[in-house]
Amino acid sequence: MIITIDGPAASGKSTVARLLAQKLGADFLDTGAMYRAVTFAAMQAGVDLSVEEKLLDCLGAHTFQFSPRAGKMAVSVDGADVTEQIRSPEVTANARFIASAPKVREKLVRMQRQFAAGRKKVVTEGRDQGTVAFADADVKFYLMADPAERARRRQAELQVRGGGESLERVQEAIEQRDDSDRSRAAGPLKQAEDAIVVDTTKLSIDQVVEKLLTLVKERCSKND
Repeated sequence: MIITIDGPAASGKSTVARLLAQKLGADFLDTGAMYRAVTFAAMQAGVDLSVEEKLLDCLGAHTFQFSPRAGKMAVSVDGADVTEQIRSPEVTANARFIASAPKVREKLVRMQRQFAAGRKKVVTEGRDQGTVAFADADVKFYLMADPAERARRRQAELQVRGGGESLERVQEAIEQRDDSDRSRAAGPLKQAEDAIVVDTTKLSIDQVVEKLLTLVKERCSKND
């Protein structure tokens, strides 16, 4: 079983996918962590992030490992655990370069499929999971939320990590990311035709998870 959860930044994808995977006894595939890992490695190597061939060289020059760990996905680069480092604001801001590089995306999509291969249940989240990576997924969701609410959530995340950006600046960054995600040629952010749309603006994380869990069970019972 493969369940995809797509949506824009701070719509709740990662947290919901992780919790839903726990409830279903499934593995959680955090595709954002993959893009962040490549971004982190490229930044550490001083690579020009705007040159795709250099990004490809960087991807080939390092060993990336992604594995389930205690309800989240652990990430290592060349054997070093970078699960926390890849969440820095600098890496987050630069991940768009990796996301906009078609050849790099192609390789990462292959890595995502390799992760899912052989696993009984996978809940995966991203921006092109239901449209590109797993177009034949068993259940597809598309989460959305008001930009102002998404900015509030992202600011709260940053504050936990010691960030102090204003709400206005956070919302501006989110809207810029949305534009970039929707307009890129490779794997643009869009709703799969057969995706179930869930507006999370006025819902708590637990409410969203329970809603998706109910929908998954309904869909599976119909298929049975």
